[in-house]
Amino acid sequence: MSKLRIIVSVTNDLSTDQRVHKVCNVLHQQNYEVLLVGRLLPNSLEINDREYKTRRLKLWFNKGTLFYAEFQIRLLILLLFSNFDVAHANDLDTLLPNFLAVKIRRKHIVYDTHEYFTEVPELQQNPFKKSIWKFVEKSIFPKLEHVFTVNQSIAEIYHKLYGVAINVLRNVPTQNANIIDIELPVELKQKPFIILQGAGINIDRGAEELVEAMNYINAANLLIIGDGDVMPNLRRYVAESNLSSKVFFMPKKPYAELMAYTCKAAIGVTLDKDTNLNYKLSLPNKIFDYVRAEIPILASPLIETKRIFDEFNVGCLIPSHHPQDIADTINFMLSNEAPTIVWEKYLKQISLETSWEKESEKLMELYGKF
Repeated sequence: MSKLRIIVSVTNDLSTDQRVHKVCNVLHQQNYEVLLVGRLLPNSLEINDREYKTRRLKLWFNKGTLFYAEFQIRLLILLLFSNFDVAHANDLDTLLPNFLAVKIRRKHIVYDTHEYFTEVPELQQNPFKKSIWKFVEKSIFPKLEHVFTVNQSIAEIYHKLYGVAINVLRNVPTQNANIIDIELPVELKQKPFIILQGAGINIDRGAEELVEAMNYINAANLLIIGDGDVMPNLRRYVAESNLSSKVFFMPKKPYAELMAYTCKAAIGVTLDKDTNLNYKLSLPNKIFDYVRAEIPILASPLIETKRIFDEFNVGCLIPSHHPQDIADTINFMLSNEAPTIVWEKYLKQISLETSWEKESEKLMELYGKF
């Protein structure tokens, strides 16, 4: 019997997308033949540690309408002329070519939506683009049989909109993740440090207020690892406000190295705002990275985040995004030993109870039916 052949597609450059990597890994471990397709960017990190096959498309355009149009066409051509049994589409920006290809080739499709795509901030400022993506979603979603998403809130909305059964597959770390040890740079050894990590440190994710809060925090420094559209503004503010001895930046890093820094932090921060429906319903991946590192979490009270905090006392929720409120909460977390003991207890508990090994059982169950 020949192996089940699966083509997984995503619009990013593959290097830092841990959810897609974990999906491909678990499918590969089931002895399926997996090809992960993404794109190549000028600053893409090397990916040479994957057991499954990867292919990154080098495109003429890297952003905007022309990028999306080119990617859709290139992905469709690749799918039409490749041997596969299942197309695994990640997010709405890969769904159309996958759907067309499986209809033409009479194959299976699995859709994994990582967010409420049509409500992302970038589309709220462009009603025309939003209408196009909404049309694609409304045209295809009701016809899908196998759909995953990242949390219960988004699953409920999609089920209500399209009447399709949605499986929740949370993006939690693996129990046996390889976390390397690193030597901290001198500036991070002087005091405890707070960490904000992310591949999308963008507008309305609270990074600006967090950096401003460092004006009122003396017991710790701040380390920001990642990239995003507000990073130039953050660097400028740090320089102009004489915070360079308190706030440090590092570029995106491979997951094992990123987690090495996270494990040494005193507090992990996630401060997304509910200024749009996508953020309001999100469950930030970094929360589970902080849980895996067993460090207390400072978070904004989004619906799914609050759901976790209500069940597990793993840190503090901010009262508001005002920099002084953020600073007061951080200073409380740094200076009080009693709640830290409670947080550590619950962090160990949730770390044991939430693992990719358990979460991915529903993924393996689905693919076992093909």
